Amino acid sequence: MQWIDTKNASAKEMEDLFENPMALFTDEVRRSVSDIEEMVKTRGDAALIELTEKFDGVRLDTLKVTEKEVDQAFIDVSSELLQALEKAKENIERYHRKQLRESFFTREENGGILGQMISPLKRVGLYIPGGTAAYPSSVLMNGIPAALAGVQEIVLVSPPQRDGKIHPGVLVAAKLIGITEIYTLGGAQGIFAMTYGTKSIPKVDKIVGPGNIYVTLAKKTVYGQVDIDMIAGPSEILIIAEAGQNPAFIAADLLSQAEHDTLASAILITPSRDLGEKVLAALEKQQQRLIRKDITKIALENQGKIIITKNLEEAFQLSNRFAPEHLEILLEDPMSYLPKIENAGCVFLGAYSPEPLGDYYAGTNHTLPTSGSAKYFSPLSVEDFIKKTSIVYYTKEALQQGKRDIELLADYEGLEAHKKAVSIRFE
Repeated sequence: MQWIDTKNASAKEMEDLFENPMALFTDEVRRSVSDIEEMVKTRGDAALIELTEKFDGVRLDTLKVTEKEVDQAFIDVSSELLQALEKAKENIERYHRKQLRESFFTREENGGILGQMISPLKRVGLYIPGGTAAYPSSVLMNGIPAALAGVQEIVLVSPPQRDGKIHPGVLVAAKLIGITEIYTLGGAQGIFAMTYGTKSIPKVDKIVGPGNIYVTLAKKTVYGQVDIDMIAGPSEILIIAEAGQNPAFIAADLLSQAEHDTLASAILITPSRDLGEKVLAALEKQQQRLIRKDITKIALENQGKIIITKNLEEAFQLSNRFAPEHLEILLEDPMSYLPKIENAGCVFLGAYSPEPLGDYYAGTNHTLPTSGSAKYFSPLSVEDFIKKTSIVYYTKEALQQGKRDIELLADYEGLEAHKKAVSIRFE
């Protein structure tokens, strides 16, 4: 962990805190993704089968998951996991249902009608990571807002395990929310297949869901041909805590994000050096018991920080500059500090609101802005799966009232045909 005391740090040391030292999209990654894109565009399904064998180590006869495989998944998962997924689904639906928007129409004084028509996207693709890990929670987090928005067709792609099957928990989560079009396909090739379409996989209008650096770059590449949710970087957690808070809780929460990836970021900001030292000791103790300790060790060494500030005011100033994906506030009366938060993906208040609560269960979405983009991006929501269409209706009398103003504006901008399109109606 890097230690920074703001009382003694130089201006350069403080500025370096906010630099991203990771050049994620290397030339090698770019070339690989470009090659995959060309293969998928020119060879379609054949390229997808070949790339799956190359990267996942399995030779598939077909990409589409059968109903029989989904039924088997319900046998393979425990009843306890199924109940947990059902409860999480209920919580996520309850939260996201509040985000639903309605069309509106208003009659103006001049007799015209203005409005906004809300309609869902037709076809959306969900990318769910797989292989050595299983993320049924990501199925719920990405699929439920789309379903609530009214998306007609939701397609899911996820890479296979060594046995050639998608993790059963992913299939169960998909079935719970009504997704029936599922393909055994991962990596950048999964993104390109959904973008350009193949014989097996019709193209989509938008792609959402997390993935590795190759998946992320593929999404960045196709943006504009399809819509995407966001360009997400490595996971982040920032904790603001004061003296008297439980160092074991803080250490556990930092590790909960550090275990995601060696590039993950875990930061504690506190005015209390004593608390910082206790957290560091707790980190070392807890880390030894983790299955993924090799990952957490690298993440904490490279991106982990304990920042000692002059006061809590400075802590919030730094946090707003970081604009973290996950922000935990471990202070007395944490709700009273909400006005100080300007930039964060999701805020967790109090000692009993750990970040995994949001990842799995509370109902808020865990697809969140990273790498400082919480300054201008929001969490995934129902609104990401709708289109807003403006509606204008004017009578002849209503247009007459605005005729002169429109003509003046068109004249000023030098757009004669714009002016004529109005004036011709009164000649």
